Amino acid sequence: MTEPPPCSSGVTIEVCRLRKRYGSTVAVDDLSFTVAPGMVTGFVGPNGAGKSTTMRIILGLDAADEGTALVGGRPYRTLTRPLRTVGALLDASAAHPGRSARNHLLWLARSNAIPARRVDEVLDLAGLAAVAKRTVGGFSLGMRQRLGIAAALLGDPAVVIFDEPLNGLDLEGIQWIRGLLRSLANQGRAVLISSHLMSELEDTADHLLVVGRGRLLADTTVRELVSAASGDRVSVRTGMRTEAMTTLADAGGLAAITDGETVIVSGLPVERVVELLTRRGVAFTGVSAHRASLEEAYMELTRDAVEFGSATGERDGRDAR
Repeated sequence: MTEPPPCSSGVTIEVCRLRKRYGSTVAVDDLSFTVAPGMVTGFVGPNGAGKSTTMRIILGLDAADEGTALVGGRPYRTLTRPLRTVGALLDASAAHPGRSARNHLLWLARSNAIPARRVDEVLDLAGLAAVAKRTVGGFSLGMRQRLGIAAALLGDPAVVIFDEPLNGLDLEGIQWIRGLLRSLANQGRAVLISSHLMSELEDTADHLLVVGRGRLLADTTVRELVSAASGDRVSVRTGMRTEAMTTLADAGGLAAITDGETVIVSGLPVERVVELLTRRGVAFTGVSAHRASLEEAYMELTRDAVEFGSATGERDGRDAR
């Protein structure tokens, strides 16, 4: 791994040489990255990669053994009214089940000197205005998720951190959160989201932070990561798979079948593939440069880290995600 850059204050979110250990488990290992305003940054990695631990340290819920985590150049714990700077959703079940949705938000608002009118604004934004007086204990997972998002936005913060924001949401809710994340970034806020749904991040995120074994594996744009994973591979649609694979292999290509009529070949440019198949009389319906999905790129990058996560799991009763 390349040497992490020197750290400085003044950025929206900055994690610098962070380390955290729970007993024999290394949850975060010399992790450094920044989250810039005006974009959605996806924070991804296998279970046990250190994502949740890192977010908890950013929010002052856990203390780092070494390193720093700053918001606007300051540790979270030094913020006088933190909800006005950082809004976060880590656990949708955090609200007291005996309180109404509105009273839950009113309590948070008063603790940070936020006007009561803002409570009604975020309830409406989250689609909960009609159930504002219902107790949280009767909410579905999706409704609790919306309430958590409303709480995160209560202080109109410059920084938003969401851990698995799509959990429990129906199709309408998923479409809503997509638009919300893009809107928050377009307003110049820094948006950090942890998610296992690569298909959603491919459509939503501008930037990706990929972690494994507590270390940074990639700090890149979605486009760059997908491009690197796509490599020089060519996708061929053909009903003559055996003939196509033999022809391409004879010319030095490395071919593999991905589904019923698709052959992926590497080592040969598109023009050469077309020439070879045409010359040999191998019928095909399409030849194009292969574009890997974000999920393919992610799986390739984190293959070793997944093995680590499966082997270690969670130790000492602590979440080392």
